[in-house]
Amino acid sequence: MGAFASIAAKLDKIIEHLDFSSIDKKDKVAVKMHLGFRDGYQTVPVFFVRRVVKAIKDTGAFPFVTDNPTAVYNAVDRGYTAETCGCPLIPIAGVKDGYTERVELNFHNVDSLELAGVLRDADAMIDLTHLKGHNSCGYGGAVKNIALGGYHGPSRWRKIHGVEASIPFWDPDKCTPEHAKRLVEACPDGHINYDEEKHKLNVAFGMCNQCLECMEADKEVGCLDLKPENYALFQELMAYGAKAILDTFDKEKVFYLNFLLDITAYCDCWGVGMPHVVHDIGILGSKDIVAIEQASLDLVAKEGLIESMIPSIFRNVNLDPSADLHPFQRLHGPWKDPYLTPKYCEQLGLGSTKYELIEILSPEEVKDMKGPSGVSETQPSFF
Repeated sequence: MGAFASIAAKLDKIIEHLDFSSIDKKDKVAVKMHLGFRDGYQTVPVFFVRRVVKAIKDTGAFPFVTDNPTAVYNAVDRGYTAETCGCPLIPIAGVKDGYTERVELNFHNVDSLELAGVLRDADAMIDLTHLKGHNSCGYGGAVKNIALGGYHGPSRWRKIHGVEASIPFWDPDKCTPEHAKRLVEACPDGHINYDEEKHKLNVAFGMCNQCLECMEADKEVGCLDLKPENYALFQELMAYGAKAILDTFDKEKVFYLNFLLDITAYCDCWGVGMPHVVHDIGILGSKDIVAIEQASLDLVAKEGLIESMIPSIFRNVNLDPSADLHPFQRLHGPWKDPYLTPKYCEQLGLGSTKYELIEILSPEEVKDMKGPSGVSETQPSFF
């Protein structure tokens, strides 16, 4: 029960192992995190953010917390301020989300993305991530924190979200308006819509859990062809998006912290409180974005889902123990394989899926340390 064995002390020890000495005095250090939206309070607690910020300040550098403009603007509602974090909060692409730098990608239907200018200006970066499930890519971790959060809003919502449709999945010549309407009705969750005027069928790939009832309804016509490749495009584009951002930094000045605490089924951007579907695991630190993602996913897989905490909105959860699925695939569907993201990143040379776990202040290490003899207010008090 001593502070020396607490998770805060463990975070400090992780930072010590990461060694921020490569950050130069007066460097501007971006602490990229998700600050949540509205009632989405299950982000990295400000208690930990403040400790990270202090460690950066101890190097003589100047840290700032950054996220998209909306999240920064209402961050105070969730306890994030310059006073509580210990440093300024700065919108990642300016107050109007327009301070950007064009990055050419030419990935399927995505010609380019607009990289957030404030992140581009930084000398160093701490990728500070709350790990959780994600409806589009299976999970949100260190890669997603920058691969989506490091770009301006239109890049995220109009290009990255939507890339899945760049592989043809519907044949309009085979499909009559009447049949298209049957496909819409076949989706139990309402994730298919049809524009009769344009004779265009749309699938919300980001929300689809691959129940494939639409494919069953289409088997006599054969105009709909959903494939794992459609869904994998999101993960692959994230890898390219992350690489474009990491290429702007000295790799010795980028650090990753994944918080495997309060692990929810959906992303923080939904702006609501959610049940945690995996038990708290801990905090991971690394200088390799691929290794930390692989290790995080492996730890979640080992821990498994808390079945009683799965929200009732998940209709199609696969809890069959014989199914070779990651816990996040069991929630979001088998074609949303979270391991694809680190695999694609490894192929791009961003790191390695091979890693070694080093446990910080393990129970075995602290069991013989002398703890406090009692509970007392050792700092200044008011009585």
